[in-house]
Amino acid sequence: MRIRLDIAYDGTHFRGWARQPSHRTVQGEIEGALARVLGGDPRLVVAGRTDAGVHATGQVAHVDLDDAQTERMLSRRSRGPHRDPVEALAGRLRGVLGAYADATVTATCAAPEGFDARFSAVWRRYAYRIADDTTGYDPLERSRTTTVRAELDVDRMDEAARTLVGLHDFAAYCKPREEATTIRTLLEFDWRRDASGVLVANVKADAFCHSMVRALVGGCVAVGEGRLRVVDLARIRDDLVRVPEVKVLAARGLTLTAVGYPAADQLAARAAQTRNRRDRD
Repeated sequence: MRIRLDIAYDGTHFRGWARQPSHRTVQGEIEGALARVLGGDPRLVVAGRTDAGVHATGQVAHVDLDDAQTERMLSRRSRGPHRDPVEALAGRLRGVLGAYADATVTATCAAPEGFDARFSAVWRRYAYRIADDTTGYDPLERSRTTTVRAELDVDRMDEAARTLVGLHDFAAYCKPREEATTIRTLLEFDWRRDASGVLVANVKADAFCHSMVRALVGGCVAVGEGRLRVVDLARIRDDLVRVPEVKVLAARGLTLTAVGYPAADQLAARAAQTRNRRDRD
């Protein structure tokens, strides 16, 4: 039986998503809770592996349960508003993780046929928060906001961000990984100031390569500071060469906010298409 899990976490004290020996990771925490509730050795497949320090409010994963785990879940009498034992699993996991844990499971459900948390996804959305010298510093938001000691021009940053949208090779904005493609479709990229004056980037793509969002944000900050022109970000992208003016900003400002999937009858086809493309890469 395949279960979809919706997950949120404060990444400050995690060494990223992926399980690592001797390090605390989000995957390790959630899999540990699953093992305590259902037994066995559950393994999660995630929509997008986040780096150390990156947060999530809309992460998605799936787990395949064996017969014994499925029976253990279904035989448990549900308490509270959720009578469905699959939906009630989220509450049981939260109980194991703790009321004030920095990682939690917000919902669980039986995955539709063909669903794959990673390969069925059609887009991922991130937000990046920056407090500059025009805004006050909110200590309650310190774990998810990067501070830049400058006055940033959000209009120029927004204009520059929009020049990067589309299907392109983003090698200039990615940390290289052997045999990994850097071609991505950037669906949305824009900036605004929220009610408190904090700059917030909205970044949406079919997928992201390593450190891509934080490098894109770093390029926009260089524009906002006046170190680069609006037209330079697209030029740098098309030159396919990393430049020192584009800094990879801190992980603390980055949050995965949502993952998008197609209609249920298209999930399997999307997963097959994505796997084939990754195999060719």
